[in-house]
Amino acid sequence: MFMAFVMVYAMICYNISLNVGGLKNFVFLAAFKEMIVMWPIAVVLELLFVGKLAQKLAFRFVTPGKDPIIMMILAISTMSVCLMCPLMSLTATILFKNAGTEIVAVWLQTTAMNFIVALCWQIFFAGPFVRNVFGFFVKKKNKL
Repeated sequence: MFMAFVMVYAMICYNISLNVGGLKNFVFLAAFKEMIVMWPIAVVLELLFVGKLAQKLAFRFVTPGKDPIIMMILAISTMSVCLMCPLMSLTATILFKNAGTEIVAVWLQTTAMNFIVALCWQIFFAGPFVRNVFGFFVKKKNKL
């Protein structure tokens, strides 16, 4: 749930910034309005569909117990973005883009604009941040 929050918030900020011509201070607060809708959708998609499928796809090219843990993390993270980005872009297109009859074109463009940002954000920022925060609390709990 924490990973979904970090990813969804960042991607909403990015998309609002695209819509208004650049990152502005108000974007950080405005993103919370869309979070109310998009975060639960992301959590449900992850729990019901994406999580297990991302692991299955990742395990086609990495082997648990054989490959280094970083390769496992990168493979699962990459597959998660490959699945979540088009699904969340479709959701955003339907709910926020007013695409009308151009829904397929707007969805494809939204996915293309979001994919590389989502992948980089996941691999270099959100993933390490969430793992470190989670690790901090797990270590603290184990010490108690």
